[in-house]
Amino acid sequence: MKKALFFATCLLAMVACDNGKTSSGLPQASQNDSLQKVIEQKDNEINDMMGILNEVEEGFRLINEAENRVSVAKNGEGASRQQQIRENMQFIQQRMAENRELIAKLRNQVKNGSIKSEQLQKTIENMAKQLEEKDHQIKDLYAQLEAKDIHIEELQNTTNTLNKNVDILQDDNAKKANTINTQDKQLNTAWFAYGTKKELKEQNILVDGKVLQDNFNKNYFTKVDIRTLKALKLYSKSAKLLTMHPSSSYKLERDAQDQYVLHITNPQLFWSTSKYLVVQVK
Repeated sequence: MKKALFFATCLLAMVACDNGKTSSGLPQASQNDSLQKVIEQKDNEINDMMGILNEVEEGFRLINEAENRVSVAKNGEGASRQQQIRENMQFIQQRMAENRELIAKLRNQVKNGSIKSEQLQKTIENMAKQLEEKDHQIKDLYAQLEAKDIHIEELQNTTNTLNKNVDILQDDNAKKANTINTQDKQLNTAWFAYGTKKELKEQNILVDGKVLQDNFNKNYFTKVDIRTLKALKLYSKSAKLLTMHPSSSYKLERDAQDQYVLHITNPQLFWSTSKYLVVQVK
């Protein structure tokens, strides 16, 4: 529990640092709105992570208590002790499987979320190591029970089934994460091309004054991630956008060599009308 509280402080400190950063180029109202969205997103991520951390910590505590009950029962006497041992060992294995699933979920959130912390990564790995050590302890406990002629083979079968289910779930989560990443890349992928009027005609990009009609050469275009493309050097003193993009989402400015550079000031708006950009230069 102390670890969870410590990382709550660390994560909140990270958010506080991010909150102090503003973009001076935006109006104050836009800054506040964007900042509030960042705060809410990170608050939700932190709350979710803290909930998982607390669940894992509680899981280990309950496992330790159940182990102690088994240790006491295996040295005792009476017809009910074997049933008590069975119930506690089953509880231990269920909690172990749950902790495996929670740790896997936490790893996935850290990998794909906006909260990045080396200390949090170390905590997750320490929990995974603790889980592995606990697994060895439970195997030793099984051996001790077998030595006392207390057979719980069906529980070991249950353990194998639970662990297999967790492995399947982790694999399923990984596949889902890959699918989401692929879809995310597709949603944020666009293509651009620039060239002289003659070059664009040769590639069937410009036909009879119309742009991007049938059978244009897609290989002439360069694929980009719209989240990272902020400026495009056109290496020309004359430039004209042939595809439709909202005028408020970009600026055409000249550089030190008096050549045009396309600055995309609002990527989401710029690419909302077309995922293809064609610029005619001279």
